[in-house]
Amino acid sequence: MLIIPAIDIMGGQCVRLTQGKFSTKKVYNTDPLKVAKQFEKEGAEMLHIVDLDGAKKGKMINRDLIIQIQKSINIPVQTGGGIRSIQDIETCIKSGIERVIVGTKALEDINFLKEIIQRYGTDRIVVGIDIKNGKVAINGWQRETTKDYLDFAAILKGLGVVNVVVTDIARDGTLISPNFELGKNLTDMGFKVIVAGGVSNLSDIRTLESTGVQGAIIGKAIYEKKINLRDISRPRRRNIPADKGARGFASSGNPSTLTKRIIPCMDIANGRTVKGVNFKNLKDAGDPVKLGKFYSDQGADELIFLDITATIENRPTFYKLVRRIAENINIPFTVGGGIRTLDDINALLKNGADKVSICSIAVQNPEFIRQASQKFGNQCIVVSVDAKRVNNRWEVFIKGGRENTKNDAVKFAKQMEEIGAGELLINSLDRDGTKTGYDIDLLRAIAENVNLPIIASSGAGKKEDFLEAFIKGKVDAALAASLFHYGELSIPDLKNYLISNNIQIRP
Repeated sequence: MLIIPAIDIMGGQCVRLTQGKFSTKKVYNTDPLKVAKQFEKEGAEMLHIVDLDGAKKGKMINRDLIIQIQKSINIPVQTGGGIRSIQDIETCIKSGIERVIVGTKALEDINFLKEIIQRYGTDRIVVGIDIKNGKVAINGWQRETTKDYLDFAAILKGLGVVNVVVTDIARDGTLISPNFELGKNLTDMGFKVIVAGGVSNLSDIRTLESTGVQGAIIGKAIYEKKINLRDISRPRRRNIPADKGARGFASSGNPSTLTKRIIPCMDIANGRTVKGVNFKNLKDAGDPVKLGKFYSDQGADELIFLDITATIENRPTFYKLVRRIAENINIPFTVGGGIRTLDDINALLKNGADKVSICSIAVQNPEFIRQASQKFGNQCIVVSVDAKRVNNRWEVFIKGGRENTKNDAVKFAKQMEEIGAGELLINSLDRDGTKTGYDIDLLRAIAENVNLPIIASSGAGKKEDFLEAFIKGKVDAALAASLFHYGELSIPDLKNYLISNNIQIRP
């Protein structure tokens, strides 16, 4: 399923409305082009750009800006809002816009719809079906018609329309979950459907995917940092052709959006990469800058960098190292170790980190996670959980595994989700450095109780361990260190193995 971030333009700014009401306008960024480039950087494969001024006034107002955005990025754009003439469509398509969405004009003038389908083909013409109380709404959602959406869909089917975008207006911008039934009904009629309105979390995405729809448009959940685009976007194809990708929703092959990730981890001590067993008997594993670039070039999906001997005194040197690594890689980069203040997080993000991993302070002061999430966005906040089996449960340890907090690890993970964590890194102290496989029981217990992306850590010894973590452990990403550092397993070989076992992952 394709995930498509939305950019709604009004007055030249990036805004969001609630339930289509112009009085609810909220400005998220004054530079839509900057937003588009950021979405592309975070892995989006397509953008959905709406000219809200155009939708309201019945003619394209922000066309030049939309075309400028299209020409400034390397992913396809679909656009709608105020498109009422063949000239509008011609201008968009000649300028490189991949798909044009028509709504009001499609309902009001069937002959117009026939003509543009014949002229431009079903892949480039998308019909927007905007629904309010079961009826089709037009004119920027300001006018509700008497036409039942299923009756309208039947007419579209008869005309040969293939691609539709369906929006439940009552849910748009509300973060209360999409109308899953609408998407399924139209999919069952044979349309290639993209659903918009109400997506708020990963669970919504999974449910939409299960209905068979081709894609989901997500806006407010990304802007409000309820969803991290990097976690849900399919990794971008390399060497995208000049036309910025094949046309038609089905051209993407419809793989899962929830692509699994392979993450090398570098434990850093005194500026060098090290590895031991249970944080003891540390051995030198190389220059972290060179290793980071090597992993990035090999196809790693992310990189995690942990300062295991963090002190206040070596912080300036540490930040310089973070910056050097960030400058040499082109994948998301998470940094942890010794984070205790919001200033620590700010410094790491400014020096090139995309996310931060927080451990001890999350246990000692859970409110810190809430504060960090509110200030920087939960997409930046990874909570690292060091867990060890004690009798019939797993308990949380801190201070490099030296101190048992007596906290139940599963309950702690749920608490972190509730107060704002964006992702969980689960470390098994029982398996760390042993190469006996991930602690599947621990991973599954947490995965079944939280609705956050989970990174499995500790214990990988062979490629089969990764497969087991994804299938039985139900995790979203798998981390390893010495297995990669000492060349016992290469990332390309691991990924080829996982792909051959039907795991959705970037080659």
